[in-house]
Amino acid sequence: MGTKEKLIERFKRLPSDFTFNELERLLSFFGYVKSNKGKTSGSRVIYKNEAGRPIMLHKPHPGNIVKPYALKQVLDELTEAGLLK
Repeated sequence: MGTKEKLIERFKRLPSDFTFNELERLLSFFGYVKSNKGKTSGSRVIYKNEAGRPIMLHKPHPGNIVKPYALKQVLDELTEAGLLK
C-alpha cells in the first residue's frame, strides 16, 4: 500500500489528529485545487475539482488539526462525488 492509499485509509477513519496539510494533500489526489478569494476570504478556503464541485472549509487556527465535522463533510462530499467508497 502506497502513501496515497495509506492517507486515504487514515482519512476514512476520521481521526481526531488529521491535519489541514494532510487534508490538502488528500484533496489534491482527487484533483481538487485551492481557489481562494484573495485577502478577503479570511480562513475560508474553497477547493474545486475539474467538474467544478466545490468543497468549502475553514482553515483551522491557531492549530493545524481539522475539526471532526469538517472531516465528515469532506468524506460525505467525496463519497457523493463517487471518489471514495
